[in-house]
Amino acid sequence: MVHQTMSTSSNSAASASSRISSMFRVLFLAAIVGMLAACAAPPRYEPPPARVVPPGAPAATLPPADEAGPLPPARVQGKARWVPVRWSDLPGFADDALHEAWNAWIRSCERPSPAHAALCPEVRRLSIGAPEEQRAWLQQRLQPYRIEPLQGGEPLLTGYYEPMLEASRVPTATQQVPLYRPPADLNTRRPWYTRQEIDTSPAARAALRGREIAYVADPLDALSLQIQGSGRVRIAEPDGRVTMARLAYAGSNEQPYRSVGGWLLQQRALTDASWSGIKAWARANPQRTQEMLWSNPRVVFFREEPLSELDAAFGPRGAQGVPLTPGRSIAVEKDSVPYGTPMWLSTPGPLLALNRLVFAQDTGSAIVGAVRADYFVGWGLEAGEIAGRMKQPLALWVLWPR
Repeated sequence: MVHQTMSTSSNSAASASSRISSMFRVLFLAAIVGMLAACAAPPRYEPPPARVVPPGAPAATLPPADEAGPLPPARVQGKARWVPVRWSDLPGFADDALHEAWNAWIRSCERPSPAHAALCPEVRRLSIGAPEEQRAWLQQRLQPYRIEPLQGGEPLLTGYYEPMLEASRVPTATQQVPLYRPPADLNTRRPWYTRQEIDTSPAARAALRGREIAYVADPLDALSLQIQGSGRVRIAEPDGRVTMARLAYAGSNEQPYRSVGGWLLQQRALTDASWSGIKAWARANPQRTQEMLWSNPRVVFFREEPLSELDAAFGPRGAQGVPLTPGRSIAVEKDSVPYGTPMWLSTPGPLLALNRLVFAQDTGSAIVGAVRADYFVGWGLEAGEIAGRMKQPLALWVLWPR
């Protein structure tokens, strides 16, 4: 999956998804009050002091025996410097529910990085381990490195999600906005036609004729699907059946991505550049909606995939090639962090305060910088509201085999 910005049973996966959905309902209600505008620049984040283990604490909470030993040298990876640190430097390490992240790790082991492949048999065995065992194993087998940028750049965490849309296999009186498969000549013309040309050029329209997958009612919903790179659709078939499917990223016109929220801010048309703010502006200004859409020349094409019960418990496949796990998968700059790498993420909010184990399983054209991540929130309206408003400071650590 390229966007602009495992359990061993389906029952346990669905249970995890249910818990995540409940959490997001609570977080969503709390987040709407006093929300900072999405365009505000986040302050530089200094991680909180490490948690101090009190005398007499259980042995499972103590650092491993070699915590006081010499640290390995720093490493350079892409645009990042990896600086070795102690486990005690990771904020909230003793408090994360690691078992909730283990499904994402097992997914990563379907296509592991060469550096982490040897750990996968142990990862699978520990999927039923106690939290103390999982935590102790991490400390014994992995070395944390704090990520620092080599070329500056503001640390930033944003969010993304998977939209859920109603669609029709054929155009109707209310559903007339097409979602396309890649045109046959996509690789012979680079870049391909812009969004405006697709809407107005006879040649572009001819090239896309017969490539329609389904039709939705709102052009902003279609744009959201393209920005996120994937989505779930409930397609009404001509014979009355309903098909549940995932539309996955299959290519783009290779035009530059331009934020419609940024365009509206430049026009001084609004001050709330969240997705809900953009949709509210479009409803109030239908005569300018097309102009706003054309401000983003980039168009994404899709392929249709069946959506089984097990598939529905996870997100789309990220750039690593494995399904994303809500709350535990992130998109990173691939040159600075290899796909499949376990990482520690820390952010103080204001939308979500997080200290947790996550996995580098995706990337995106807007993910530029060593300390930059896009947090996969999940799917549906509530996840979309959170993802659309998430813009907050960030600290990241790579967890690398010793």
